[in-house]
Amino acid sequence: MMRTVIFYKTSEGKCPIKDFLDSLDGKVAQKIVWVLNLLEDLDSVPSLYFKKLTDTSGIWECRIKYGSNIYRIFCFMFKNNVVLTHGFIKKTQKTPQNEIKKAEKYKDDFIKRSDLNE
Repeated sequence: MMRTVIFYKTSEGKCPIKDFLDSLDGKVAQKIVWVLNLLEDLDSVPSLYFKKLTDTSGIWECRIKYGSNIYRIFCFMFKNNVVLTHGFIKKTQKTPQNEIKKAEKYKDDFIKRSDLNE
């Protein structure tokens, strides 16, 4: 089963994940692209890189460690797609609730609008 990674866009055409990736150093962005390729290429992605968040409505996180920083990209599954919503640099043990809420809001928006497009 092949998955396709796609970038979520808001109804205004903003693309939070692209903005995040554009803000990063080239080497970090390269490693993130490498991890995203795993999502497309592997049936079973190691949880080191890709993990479902508990107590969410189907939100997953891509986990990238580079140097002393930890990067997180939120996403969700839709049909055979991995839809990337946004990313942040993780500073604490716990994933901030506001970041999870944002991912859930983006997911709801995406699904609502994709239903309109079918």
